[in-house]
Amino acid sequence: MKPKPYFSISVAAFVLASCQSKPAPETATADPAVPVITQTVSRSSSENQISISGNVEGNRTVKLGFLVAGKINYIAATEGQPVAAGKVLASLDPTSYRLGVDAATASVNQVQDEYNRLKLMHDRNSLSDADFAKVSNGLKQAQAQAGLQKKNLSDTKLYAPFSGVLLKKNTEIGEIVGSGMPLFIVSDIQKVKVNAAIPESELQRVKIGQSAQVYISALDSTFTGKVTEVGSAADATTRSFSVKIELRNPKLLIRPGMVAEVKLPSTQKTESLTLPAEAVLHDTDNSSYVFVADSQKKQAFKRRVSIGRLLDSTIEITSGLQPGELVITGGQQKIHDGSAVQLTNTQL
Repeated sequence: MKPKPYFSISVAAFVLASCQSKPAPETATADPAVPVITQTVSRSSSENQISISGNVEGNRTVKLGFLVAGKINYIAATEGQPVAAGKVLASLDPTSYRLGVDAATASVNQVQDEYNRLKLMHDRNSLSDADFAKVSNGLKQAQAQAGLQKKNLSDTKLYAPFSGVLLKKNTEIGEIVGSGMPLFIVSDIQKVKVNAAIPESELQRVKIGQSAQVYISALDSTFTGKVTEVGSAADATTRSFSVKIELRNPKLLIRPGMVAEVKLPSTQKTESLTLPAEAVLHDTDNSSYVFVADSQKKQAFKRRVSIGRLLDSTIEITSGLQPGELVITGGQQKIHDGSAVQLTNTQL
């Protein structure tokens, strides 16, 4: 009696079960295309702009002191207050100088009496020319001494040479000061000047009379001025030239010592590739890139670029792109390298 084929039946059942339990292959589905806005890269001309920083100074600034020594008894203003031209700014105690004038005046009167008496004698030929010359010279000397004493008395008062602002006061009432000591600094700020330094490579682009935009951060304001001075000799250390820009200051808001940022437009224009600033993205290593759209493949590809100047709302692209390429300027945050895209709008 032959054995039954149990083994063959079991194998056949296992294979059939395996075929029935194997899942059907899934059909791959592509990511949906992302709507994006693109812009055609093209060259545009822009004006070169020179940016420099400087400090504000008064139109005229002087250091003032007394021509004579003495004790200060009056000061007209405190620091920051306006002073008027020709008005007394400060004065010294005049007592000693008044006494000097009185003594000199008495001496002149005495010599004058003697001169008058001897002149009558000289006119009558009773006095020699030599003796009369002595008294004449004595009178002139006494008169000169009296004039000097009057001048010293006048110099006890210090006058403002022009209208302006008292920037610095280096003394107080009651202090004894010497002649010639710089005690006050007065500056005319109806007009102010911004003193800045410009590199020698940019000097040829700056001309006297050229317009300039000056931003003063302390006031958060921008003022329009003009170049009034351009240095003729370079600084030996920095190899830069001094430039002064004049600004009108009718409200006296701009004060000497403030920091200013100066922008000088240039008549020279350059051709460059520019894109909207939002089109340029940055990696974690701070490298810059954009997404370039392939209109035939309907895909976006990441492209590293080098950037230059920021011009208003656009940024200069120095390398990485060619004119005529399509750069994604809207929707780029939703895509990655190789993403399918739908071009909804192309800006020229």
